[in-house]
Amino acid sequence: MAQDKIAYSSPIGDEVAYTTCYMCACRCGIKVHLKDGKLRYIEGNRDHPVNRGVLCGKGSAGIMTAISPARLRKPLKRVGPRGAGEFVEIEWDEAMTIVTDRLARIRATDPHKFALFTGRDQSQSLTGHFARMFGTMNFAAHGGFCSVNMAAGGLYSVGGAFWEFGEPDWDHAKLFLLFGVAEDHDSNPIKLGLASLKARGAKIVSINPIRTGYSAIADEFVAITPGTDGLFVMALIHCLLETGSVDTEFLIRYTNAHYLVIDAPGAADYGLFARDEAGRVLAFDRGAQELVDAAAVGIDPALLGSFTLPDGRTARPAFAILAERYSDASYSPEAVAARCGVAAADIRRIAGEIAEVAFNQAISLDQQWTDTAGRTHPTMTGRPVAMHAMRGISAHSNGFHTCRAIHVLQMLIGAVDTPGSWRYKSPYPKPIPAGPGPGGAVHDADGSLTATVLGFPSGPEDLLVDDDGEALRLDHAFSWEAPLGIHGLMHMAIAEAHAGGPERIDTLFLYMSNMAWNSAMNPGETTRMLADHDGAGNYRIPFVIYADAFASETVAYADLVLPDTTYLERYDCISLLDRPIGSAHGPADAIRVPVLKPDRDVRPFQDVLIDLAGRLGLPHFVDAEGRKLYDSYADYMVNHQRKPGVGPLAGFRGADGTAIGKGAPNPDQLQRYVENKGFWQHHLPAEQLYYKHANRAYLTGAKDMGLIDSDAQIVLHLYSEILQKFRLAAEGHGSRVPPERLRAQVRTVMDPLPIWYPPVEETMTDLQRFPLHAITQRPMAMYHSWGSQNAWLRQILSENRLYLHRDLAARHDLVDDDWIEVESRNGRVKCQIRVMEGVNPNTVWTWNAIGKRTGAWALANDAPEARRGFLLNHIISEYLPADGAGHRASNSDPVTGQAAWFDLTVRIEKCAPDTLEETQPMMPPSAYSPKAAAE
Repeated sequence: MAQDKIAYSSPIGDEVAYTTCYMCACRCGIKVHLKDGKLRYIEGNRDHPVNRGVLCGKGSAGIMTAISPARLRKPLKRVGPRGAGEFVEIEWDEAMTIVTDRLARIRATDPHKFALFTGRDQSQSLTGHFARMFGTMNFAAHGGFCSVNMAAGGLYSVGGAFWEFGEPDWDHAKLFLLFGVAEDHDSNPIKLGLASLKARGAKIVSINPIRTGYSAIADEFVAITPGTDGLFVMALIHCLLETGSVDTEFLIRYTNAHYLVIDAPGAADYGLFARDEAGRVLAFDRGAQELVDAAAVGIDPALLGSFTLPDGRTARPAFAILAERYSDASYSPEAVAARCGVAAADIRRIAGEIAEVAFNQAISLDQQWTDTAGRTHPTMTGRPVAMHAMRGISAHSNGFHTCRAIHVLQMLIGAVDTPGSWRYKSPYPKPIPAGPGPGGAVHDADGSLTATVLGFPSGPEDLLVDDDGEALRLDHAFSWEAPLGIHGLMHMAIAEAHAGGPERIDTLFLYMSNMAWNSAMNPGETTRMLADHDGAGNYRIPFVIYADAFASETVAYADLVLPDTTYLERYDCISLLDRPIGSAHGPADAIRVPVLKPDRDVRPFQDVLIDLAGRLGLPHFVDAEGRKLYDSYADYMVNHQRKPGVGPLAGFRGADGTAIGKGAPNPDQLQRYVENKGFWQHHLPAEQLYYKHANRAYLTGAKDMGLIDSDAQIVLHLYSEILQKFRLAAEGHGSRVPPERLRAQVRTVMDPLPIWYPPVEETMTDLQRFPLHAITQRPMAMYHSWGSQNAWLRQILSENRLYLHRDLAARHDLVDDDWIEVESRNGRVKCQIRVMEGVNPNTVWTWNAIGKRTGAWALANDAPEARRGFLLNHIISEYLPADGAGHRASNSDPVTGQAAWFDLTVRIEKCAPDTLEETQPMMPPSAYSPKAAAE
């Protein structure tokens, strides 16, 4: 009798390709199965160093992104008013001619009237290089509204930073503290790491106003009040100082804790390091009882006390200044508990646990290594307390100093790149600062800027300001309003272009950032400014170019739309020059390869940019005769050299493909990546795995690979002399000083030691009227606004609620799915609620990026994303309230320019029973639909 047979092992397809996922910022390796050239299945690449085969729902749903009806299909030229979405399709030749003619005219007259702002494109090394060669200072990328506080806080403290520049030691940590970490960034590696910690019995503590995701599996959840993380960390430092739980040996060997700081209030060098005639920083040797070179080997420098300098003035070690500050009673747990929403006893207990694990449970690896001073150490000793932080601290106006405080805490217990602690991810650490100052005011003879656009200021001399101290850049980065704006202020580009009008900017080029609807900006104000006219009927922002793969809300506001491919249809580069996938175990990079052929008239944005650079004759993109050097991004990835031997890809370099990091271009490089399943990784020898900031073998090897220019020790900045230089300028010293209106602010926020101040918006808001904090989380199943056009991911999350603590809901007579209005100083939004326990009692929150404008993303007008999804962005503002003189400052961190969209405070009010059951505000639908255009 015949029986049915099930083929459990039937082939998925007839072809397999390896590439890199782009459904979030993890950059996991994926194995793509195809049949007859069509997608069948995506799984994780088990050999890939990032995810080791693990793949989340987003990655698996990449199939639906690649075939989404929201994909743009052809270049578009606006024919109706901005915002209406009325376009005609044009050919690429016409589109490129429009762009080339316009930009050629700008470059010949004033290149700074062209502004290029790019989103989470992962090709910042290319876009930034294009801007520099064009000659415009007005370039910025995604970090300004994401995590520039992270980057700057870490790079100016320890030469690395959380997430992309560092990672916990998952194999050895015994205590792991997460500060403000949601599930959207680095999710697969963190999930793998948390599983390892759980398996080993390590304790996980999550400090976050919201208990979701990682916080839900933590051993302890600390429901902190938003914006007070820094104060909480400083209270931990207070407790450690109180009990003497400080690693003084680590501080002396690896930080500037023993450097003498000039104690001469009012002097031009007050707060700077004392130096001898040769410029060497001084310390006080307790054994010799004299001033000595602080970098000398074999000294016994003082960390406390006050000492007389040769000129008769006094100086104190940096650590003494730190100890005096945080030992003050104002930083005690009892003093900060109410503000933080954390009991004083819990703060003291957590500090005690940190000290217990760091000092009584220290670990030692049987591995010899040699430091930069030539001292050989028989073992690698570590304090197994690891820390990680993300947007929950970064998106506050005090986030830079909060991040600095966490790094200071790490330094005090000796938990920087030691076994069990936070570790550098190659190619970090970098020197402090990590590079030269920003380019902007000075051009070379060929029209390019003399320095890279997004640089690293080391003092007021590096700021981009005019003779009156006012900002030169469109977004005010690298000005007295945001001195360390190392990623730029992308969230201010549209507002400032609108404010400046045609005299300031001619063309605004946006890529892959849905600035009209999401990000850190107010959609109503942003769309109004994009569509606004001057008195003569001209648009205040004369010309807007937008490049993206999908019909986002921003498309309707562009004059020219350049359709990008999806990530499975192009070559791409995850480069050490940009945002690498290296780990603490060694450098790594990866490529994307086209596994699908586009079924639309679209081109990869990177190819378009390189073509445009060639048409414009930009330096480094054409030869001496004006011929294009590169015919595609794939060509650029292989043959471009940023400096001799260093290019976008670090693997398989040299004529024979054996050079590591640095070597001549290899014509077979891409094929070697393909053969290696899409990535390259270099495993560091065991002697180089820790203490990288002072590990001679590591630093020498990193220099040889082209990762750094010097193999000298990287001294960690417990005390930031760089910040003090800006503060001295605010006190009137030097040739470059802030405008009078900004002096008090600069003097306060450019403190050489971490400080805490209330989120700026809170201090300018009636907290009696708006008593609740309102923040967002990004869900694990979505990333930015990309996921809401994905049919599979929409089934997981197609609408959102505002989540309230059960007690708060009861006070307002609210139950699940009630409709409420949420009001801030900027406006109102209507939405539904959901009641929960795991949230700070005075905080409301929602999933971000779910709410959509009707008609966008090829969604039906009655789609739940538009009718029941909402954005808190409708009640935030890019600007703070006007001051007494009528000036409106950016709603940003005054150190870095980070968008402070987590500083929002609100009130809630229950809607009447007969309310219309749909979210508000709601804009009319866009006229453009890729689906209709295809039909």
